[in-house]
Amino acid sequence: MKRIMMLGLLVVALLMTGCGTDTPTATPASGGPSTPAAGGGGATATTAASSGGPATEVSFYYPVAVGGPISKILQGYADKFNAANPDVHVTPVFAGGYNDVLTKIQTALQGGGNPPELAVMLSTDMQTLIDADMISPFDDFINSSADGKALIDDIYPAFLRNSQQDGHTYGIPFQRSTPVLYYNKDLFKAAGLDPEHGPATWDDLVAYGKQLTKRDSNGNVTTWGLEIPSDGFPYWLFQGFAIANGQNVLGDAPNKVRFNDPSTVAALQFFADLSQKDQIEPPGVVIWNNTPTDFEAGKVAMVYHTTGSLTTILQKSKFPVGVSFLPKKQQYGAPTGGGNFYIFKKTDPAKQKAAWRFVQFMTSPEQAAQWSIDTGYIAIRKSAYDVPAMKDYVVKVPQALVARDQLQYAEKELTAHNSTQIQHILGTAIQAAITGKSPPQAALDDAQKQADQLLSQFSK
Repeated sequence: MKRIMMLGLLVVALLMTGCGTDTPTATPASGGPSTPAAGGGGATATTAASSGGPATEVSFYYPVAVGGPISKILQGYADKFNAANPDVHVTPVFAGGYNDVLTKIQTALQGGGNPPELAVMLSTDMQTLIDADMISPFDDFINSSADGKALIDDIYPAFLRNSQQDGHTYGIPFQRSTPVLYYNKDLFKAAGLDPEHGPATWDDLVAYGKQLTKRDSNGNVTTWGLEIPSDGFPYWLFQGFAIANGQNVLGDAPNKVRFNDPSTVAALQFFADLSQKDQIEPPGVVIWNNTPTDFEAGKVAMVYHTTGSLTTILQKSKFPVGVSFLPKKQQYGAPTGGGNFYIFKKTDPAKQKAAWRFVQFMTSPEQAAQWSIDTGYIAIRKSAYDVPAMKDYVVKVPQALVARDQLQYAEKELTAHNSTQIQHILGTAIQAAITGKSPPQAALDDAQKQADQLLSQFSK
C-alpha cells in the first residue's frame, strides 16, 4: 500500500513539474551516431567476451541540460564500449530534460511497458526513486569486485552525499557539477578590475557589479554587471547563497527542510537586492538557457552557471573567460548538482549486469577525464586528474580546476521526500522575492509551511 501511495505522489510531482519551469531542456546537436570525440581516451573497465549468442541489449536513457553536442559525445562513448564488448550492445536514448527522463520511465513502469535498464537522472531524484521502489542499489555489483570498491573510494565525497543513503549506494555519480562564477576578463580590464581574480565576497560581487554595469546617455543598460538564472531550478543557485551565509536549506533527515532560518532569509534578501536595490542584474526572472548566450555575446560581465557549461562557454566566447568560486559571506559554499546513473528493479538481471559493465566503463579514470574535457562537468574520480589527457588539458584550460577545487566547500543539493515538489515550493518563494511580489521573510515562511505539511506524512 505504501508503494502505491509513493507512486501516486510521484505522479503528482511530475504533473507539478510539467506545469512549472523546474528543469530547462537543451536541444542536442543534430545528426546520428558518431565516432568518439577527437582525442577521446579511456581504457575499458571490462574485458570483451565471446558469448556465442546475440549481444545483451541495454537501453540507456539520458538527459541534456547544458549546451553542446552531448548526444553526439555519448553516442561516441557507447560505440567505443560496444566495439570493445561485443557481447553487450548499449543503445543511448536522448529522453529530453531531466524531468522528461523521470516522466518517461515512470510511465513505462506504471503502464506495463519496458523501462530502460539504465538511466542518468538527477542525483536529487534518488529519494523519490527509493520511495517508489523503482531502483536497485549498486551494492552487490560494487562489493563483488575490487574495481567496484576502488570506484567508490575514488569518488569525491561531496558527490556521494546525493548518491548514498542508509549504508547503500543507489546512484553512481556521472554528469556532476557545481555552479561557478564566469566573468569576462576584457570587461574587467576596461572597468579597472583585476582580470585574474573574480569577486571573492558578497561585497566584492556588488562593488564589481556596479563598476561593470554600463548605461547609455538615456540611462538604459547596455551591459549588465551580473546575471543569475532564476527559472529552471532557482533553488539550486540560491543554495550557493544560503550555504555561503552559513546554513544549507536542508534539514538533518529527508523529511526536514530549513527554508525560513534567519540566515536563509538574509541570503534571499541579498539575492533580491542585486536587482531591486543594487541594480546590477536585470529585474525579474533571468532565464537559464539565455544566461550563457548573453555572456558569450558580451551583454553581461559575470554570470552564475553550471560548470557543465564550461566547454561550450569557452568555445563560443570571443574574449578570455575567468572562472572563480561562488563569492562568500560567512564561508565559501556551493551545492553539488547534476545526474547519477541508476539501475531499475523491473529489468532482467543479466541486463542489469551488462549495464553495470557500461557504468564501469563510463566511470573509469580515463573515460571520466574525457567526459570532463568534452563537456566541462567535473570528473567524478580523483584519479581522473592523474590521467595524461587531463593533465595536459588543465594546463591549457586551468578554468577546469575551479569547480573541482570548490568541492571542498560543496554541500548536498536539496533533496527530500517528494523532492520535485519541495524544490518547486522553494523555487516559487525565490521567484516571488526577486520579482518583488513578496518580501523574502514572508515568501520563505510560506514555503516552510507548505514543505512541512507535505513532509509531515513521513516519519524519517
